[in-house]
Amino acid sequence: MTPIVSIKNLTKHFGSFEALGGVDLDINEGEVVCVVGPSGSGKSTLIRCINFLESFDDNSLIKISGVDVRQDKAARAEVGMVFQSFNLFPHMTIRQNIVLAPIRVQQLPEQEANKIAEDLMQKVGIEAQADKYPSQLSGGQQQRVAIARALAMGPRVMLFDEPTSALDPEMVGEVLDVMKDLAESGVTMLVVTHEMGFARQVADHVIFMEAGKIVEAGTPLQIFDHPEHQRTRDFVNAVLQH
Repeated sequence: MTPIVSIKNLTKHFGSFEALGGVDLDINEGEVVCVVGPSGSGKSTLIRCINFLESFDDNSLIKISGVDVRQDKAARAEVGMVFQSFNLFPHMTIRQNIVLAPIRVQQLPEQEANKIAEDLMQKVGIEAQADKYPSQLSGGQQQRVAIARALAMGPRVMLFDEPTSALDPEMVGEVLDVMKDLAESGVTMLVVTHEMGFARQVADHVIFMEAGKIVEAGTPLQIFDHPEHQRTRDFVNAVLQH
């Protein structure tokens, strides 16, 4: 089986600083992979390289559905991205934010794009907010709009870059619930997260990163309950005490 995402020797430098040091990772269809680790460990850089928001070193290779992301923009179109900050267009309604890319990029008829938007707004629980503007919504609602907007392009894989880190604590759960529903419906997901409970409950695989490298990878049970590396044990003990 060809992985949806295949990463070989992913190396990324910012000047002399090595942000990623030879990362190898395969993600198969329907898998949920959570990336955890301390701040500055390269998690967000990894996820931004996958859809080429960040360039990466020449000796590295990232393929989406078997296609090199550097060689073909179409490969990047198969990836949906949800950021820490919601990045919604403030002058557009929620519906307009969701239909913009399908109409402009995929050339979908407006009626078809609106039907997709209606279905997705219902899926993430914001159908009542369709004609409001982002500033009229809570942070949790805005992030659910961002998820719907990414899904509107019909991506084969969804990337989440710490999607709850900018939210007030009481809004975190509503976004995680949407992500759990996506996982249960078979959406392929790569999630950079500080939410260890979510990673334990939802992930098929958990990756622990530090200093731009994968220190350890395994099932949630392996990483959280039986980590092999001392550094993983220290990290897990520290975060689970909070």
